[in-house]
Amino acid sequence: MAALLSSAGRLRALCPRLLPLLPLLRPPAPASRNTVHQIRFLTVAPQQEGSVKEEPVSDVQTRRTWQFDWAFNKLDNSVRKTGRIPKNLLLKVFDEICKTGSPGSNQTLLLLRSCGALLPEVLSPERTELAHVIWDKMKELGAVYDTSHYNALLKVYLQNEHKFSPTEFLARMEEANVQPNRVTYQRLIAAYCNEGDIEGASEILGFMKNKDLPITEAVFSSLVKGHARSGDIKSAENILSVMRMAGVEPGPDTYLSLLNVYAEKGDADSMKKTLEQIEKTEGYLMDRVLMQVIFSLAKAGYPQYIEDIKERIRFEKDLIPDAMNLCLTLITHGFEDISFHILKSFTNFSRDNVDQGSFFLQHCVNRDMPVNKLKQFCKELQEAKMHSAPLPFVLRCALEANKAALAFDFMKMMKKEGLPLRPHYSWPLLVGFQKENNLKGIFEVLKVMHDLGVELDADTYADYVFKSFADSETARAQLKKNGCLFESVGLSVAEIRYEAANGRLNNVLSLLTSASTPRIDIRQIRSSLVLGFRSSDDVQLWSKITEVLYKDERYCLMPAAEPTEAVGYFLYHLIDSMSDSEVQAKEERLRQYFHQLKKMNIVIPTTHYSGICRLLDSSQVPELIKDARLLLSHKKILSTDNIPETAKPDVSALEKKLEKQKAENQPITDVLKQLIHALCEEENMQKALEVKAKYEPDMVVGGYAALINLCCRHDNVEEAMNLKEKVFPKNSPVALDTQKYIALVEVLGKHGRLEDAINILTEMKEKDVSISYRTVASFFRILNAAAMRGEVETVNRLHETIVNLGLAETAALHSPLITVHLEKDDMPAALEALINCYQKYGKVLQLHNIYCRLIEKGDSDLLQKVSDFISREYGDMMALYDLFFAFLQTGKYKEARKVIETPGLRAHSGRLQWFAKRCISNNQMEVLEQLVELTQNLFECDRNQMYCYLLQLCDNNNDWKKAEAVWTKIQEENLVPRAKTLTLLAQILEKNGQVVPFEVPKVGRKDTESITLSGEEERKIMMLCRKNNAKEAYSIFLKMRGKNEVHCDSYFTLIKALLAQDCLEEAIKVKRIAETHIKGFTLNSAASSLLIISQVRRDYLKDAMAVLKGILDSGSLPSRSAVVALIQSLAEKGDLKNLQALKNMLEHTTKTVGIPASLMANAIALAHTKNNGLDAAMEYLEPLLISGAQNPDQGVQSISYLLRKVSEEGLEPALEKFGVMAERLASQYGIYRPVTDLFLQYVSADRVEDARSLVQRCGAFVEEKRTFINFMAKSASRPGQAKAIETLLELIPKHLDPEIAYFYLMKCYELDGDVASVKALYEKTKEKKIQLHELSLKSLAAFLKKAGEPVPFTEPPETFKVYVEKWKKRKLEAL
Repeated sequence: MAALLSSAGRLRALCPRLLPLLPLLRPPAPASRNTVHQIRFLTVAPQQEGSVKEEPVSDVQTRRTWQFDWAFNKLDNSVRKTGRIPKNLLLKVFDEICKTGSPGSNQTLLLLRSCGALLPEVLSPERTELAHVIWDKMKELGAVYDTSHYNALLKVYLQNEHKFSPTEFLARMEEANVQPNRVTYQRLIAAYCNEGDIEGASEILGFMKNKDLPITEAVFSSLVKGHARSGDIKSAENILSVMRMAGVEPGPDTYLSLLNVYAEKGDADSMKKTLEQIEKTEGYLMDRVLMQVIFSLAKAGYPQYIEDIKERIRFEKDLIPDAMNLCLTLITHGFEDISFHILKSFTNFSRDNVDQGSFFLQHCVNRDMPVNKLKQFCKELQEAKMHSAPLPFVLRCALEANKAALAFDFMKMMKKEGLPLRPHYSWPLLVGFQKENNLKGIFEVLKVMHDLGVELDADTYADYVFKSFADSETARAQLKKNGCLFESVGLSVAEIRYEAANGRLNNVLSLLTSASTPRIDIRQIRSSLVLGFRSSDDVQLWSKITEVLYKDERYCLMPAAEPTEAVGYFLYHLIDSMSDSEVQAKEERLRQYFHQLKKMNIVIPTTHYSGICRLLDSSQVPELIKDARLLLSHKKILSTDNIPETAKPDVSALEKKLEKQKAENQPITDVLKQLIHALCEEENMQKALEVKAKYEPDMVVGGYAALINLCCRHDNVEEAMNLKEKVFPKNSPVALDTQKYIALVEVLGKHGRLEDAINILTEMKEKDVSISYRTVASFFRILNAAAMRGEVETVNRLHETIVNLGLAETAALHSPLITVHLEKDDMPAALEALINCYQKYGKVLQLHNIYCRLIEKGDSDLLQKVSDFISREYGDMMALYDLFFAFLQTGKYKEARKVIETPGLRAHSGRLQWFAKRCISNNQMEVLEQLVELTQNLFECDRNQMYCYLLQLCDNNNDWKKAEAVWTKIQEENLVPRAKTLTLLAQILEKNGQVVPFEVPKVGRKDTESITLSGEEERKIMMLCRKNNAKEAYSIFLKMRGKNEVHCDSYFTLIKALLAQDCLEEAIKVKRIAETHIKGFTLNSAASSLLIISQVRRDYLKDAMAVLKGILDSGSLPSRSAVVALIQSLAEKGDLKNLQALKNMLEHTTKTVGIPASLMANAIALAHTKNNGLDAAMEYLEPLLISGAQNPDQGVQSISYLLRKVSEEGLEPALEKFGVMAERLASQYGIYRPVTDLFLQYVSADRVEDARSLVQRCGAFVEEKRTFINFMAKSASRPGQAKAIETLLELIPKHLDPEIAYFYLMKCYELDGDVASVKALYEKTKEKKIQLHELSLKSLAAFLKKAGEPVPFTEPPETFKVYVEKWKKRKLEAL
């Protein structure tokens, strides 16, 4: 058997013997792997033993576990997402662990193993030095080192190419009384070989042979390098032959060593020859190997050969982490030009909406790349369309790194390029200088920003400048003295804010009354004034400031243009900001304040007064309400048949009693029934039938039912049916219970009386017999028994009847349809049944058994057919996993290796767990071992969990030797074992009297029971969340609280489920509990996005803004729906300030999140409109629409959201003005999208005449086909929108593609359940000879069937998926 995994999209090179067997499949894109051996970080942290005397040990363990869990997850997430760890993150984790004062064994191991190749942005000597610092500090804090720690340090030395003495290292281990193991010797050999010391390596090799330690591929790979570096290239090449003689097949590591040898010598011919030989024998070489060869060539000074290696790498999107890490490593070592050459290959990744060069530019900034070179990189990236805004991005990186000179240079470049400069660009620099108390630096920033034409706003001055001075007056004097006092509204606002926030209300009053103070919108200073009022008790100042705000027209710039509105809002916010206790404490001052305002003739609107009254009432100061009124403007049962078991006499006694009562002419019904039941219990069918015949006139229904059941158990089908037809005929209203019907179906099917069995099933449906989960299980048992007998017709007809009658339909119930063919060894029929099951019921069953049988039989045609089917329906990854498991199950391990090493394949924990559990339950140790070994390089594979499966089987078999071997393999793989793994391994070793070679986590019996209980409760919580029953899950969570530990994932799941059901308060409570139990707990972006949506629904917009800022600050991205909800809510509130702040926040992420530029522009225009600033809205929007037409990819084009909102809210003047603007843009500039939006808004609002008139005045917009198609598609996704498409067909029929228009109109009718309209439209298409698309016909057929209507055409035969793809292509053709 042989097969190839072709690079054109099929599986490659499974095995030379697989060609007649295996079909060709398309592989997924290459998987991301680390460029060096990656440490596999895990998601569950082990518990550690504490030693703090002041606290109970359990408390220390718990705190340690939370702390380690946080560190573990932070580093794990970084490695899983990017394949690397930022140095700052590692240092932060190190600092946190040091703060505990009692590091555990695994914590130390975690830190050490992070100091190697996982830090590509750090030079090797720095990484080694960091490892030494960690080693010494952890030892100082009491960490106990064992063999695994020394092995980890060795690995770091090797990855960092650190020179050291292996003999001295062994001496240190001996001094510490730590014994080396196989892994230690392997790495010492590697150390000798790195220096070309074959003699030293041979000495260690001798130790290993004397100890009967196996010589693995790792040793041979080291020897290849060792011989080459000693100058003996021939011996290096011969190592591969020696390996094969020793029974060890060369793998990727061996080939990498050989290729690196050639790379170091610049031997391009040998590299090419070796690669060609590998492709012939192995079929391919993993891309991560080729990337390391590129790095070796760069280090050795042979960049001219890199292109040949690069061309062999498949640059596809799943390779991104590896490629990025290669680029970073090259930059770190000074090979930025080579790195940039590699980066430009990223264009093949086709990652839409992602600036691919960001990581490159950021690292260049961190490595202090010269400005000219950075500028050149930016230019080339933008020209290659690999970065949409490189200059602003580099500026951001410079600001984050506090590199002021670089930031200034790039600001100047941006100004020269015509890019906008924002005030907040100065904030990071100002913060840095503020921390250093560097006033000169602050002044320089202010001057540079002024020279660049940037007018700094109030936030900049108040938050980042004035804080360096005692007060605003001092700040103003210093700014003037140093030539950077630039008068502006922002400066004046900042002065007022700063003084108010610091409680200096006298200065605030002076500033407000100063003639030099410009016009200021009170909303810009309202929050600071509130703070100032709350921190002061001077009612006179309160009143005077309020009077100025009321009477000085400079501060009445609100759209309402009424001072009553402005002051009313201010008073409301002042009281709203106070807690209940604060309002109560200041009750008298507030009363005086209200009276003073009354004397000043200050009044507020009724709406604001009502709001203030509600606040005062909720703060329990009702007496204040009448004082606030001064400010009002005066201008508006047990069945007797059930016999307890203990009361039942024996058969002989019942017979005597029956005969006696019969002789005495007494009623015998009850006794007869008891006797029949007793005989049935004794399984005495013959006697029971005789009693029935003798006393038949006195028999009751219950006795007959028991006899029917007895006859079925004894396979007496004739008697059972006779009794049934006699007592329970089909037309009788009396029905048997479910168990009796099932027994009849089973015995009838067994004896070939299929029609009778079907009749019984039909009767069950007609008589509405109760169907429970036990009944469904019985149906499966009946079908499976028939399948095992090979009775195809019986299985098919019984199954069809059960399903069609709606008696039951579960996935397991369909399985016998395939089993019956497997039992008959009819593989074509089995495969056909599998495909039919999927097409009818959407279930794929018995797939593993079919794969295994086909591989054993060598049936290549059917294997290709099933593989193509799975690949088409579920994707290539699922097909690869199914093939992988089948090869493992059938013992074809080499073929399995080729499959699992397919580039692009990622770990699927559910699939791996399924097969591992199968191996454990079937006691298949060899197969499970192969599964664990072959998935070693599988991207994102939880290696710890894989070894845990092995240990579970070792525990089941009490095989301590195998468990010990597993421990060695764990160390070889550089894993950080979890507490669960260590505890299980320790239990196996201890119960077999073996020494445990590591620190065992202290998990006692009570802890174990608690964990088990917690696991059960957590599983219940997760299940309830999946079933959208978050409130019940929350109740269980509250009961668990304080009793058992809840894992991080459970918190996330529960919070998201609660938010999805709008249970905001409950979700917040769970979040707070999580934050107190798990150090560093933060919501992920998905949960945070749901939180934003919930807060927006409750109108908690300030909180939503804070959550969004937190997401962005953490480097994550919010969901599109969350951002859209927040933008629209702020717009509808008319909150221009927060909209602008939100726009600044999202400046570099809108494209990535998927927020169109038009939405933010529409929102700002709507906010202006809400604030009676219609002219301002038009002045803002019109230039954007004009520029958007010139730059369609990035500009503002649509105003549909704006028009929809003003129309819905009845803002007719606004709609008219925006309509005039849209028509002007069309007539003067040829910009038709806005007027198209206006037309569609008229259509949506059923303003047909307005729409018709618009077509007559400005008809050119009807060519906007894409907009019309998108409008119809959106309409067809919501009920009740058929009218809109009907109107379009009425107004512009000649400009719509009839096939597309009728497709969406049909979809609207189907969504509305309008059968009559559906049928009428179909007839209309026939009359007009319009050919409906196959997808429309497929959907129409399904709709009519569901409605019980006949289908008047031949239903298209393929699946919906096929026609959906065709429809997508058809739409593209119409544009």
